[in-house]
Amino acid sequence: MFKPLRKIANALRVPTSTEREMAYLNGARDMVDLEFRQREIERGMFRSRF
Repeated sequence: MFKPLRKIANALRVPTSTEREMAYLNGARDMVDLEFRQREIERGMFRSRF
C-alpha cells in the first residue's frame, strides 16, 4: 500500500548539496578534471547564496 507513495516521494525529493557534490565529482573524466571540480566545490559552488 505504501510502496507507490514511497516511489512518488522519492521521485519528488530534492537531492542534498552533498549528493549533488558527489554526483558532480563522479562525472569527472580524468584526474585534472577531478581536481578542478574539487577546487570549484571548495570555493562554494554548491553553497546556498542566501
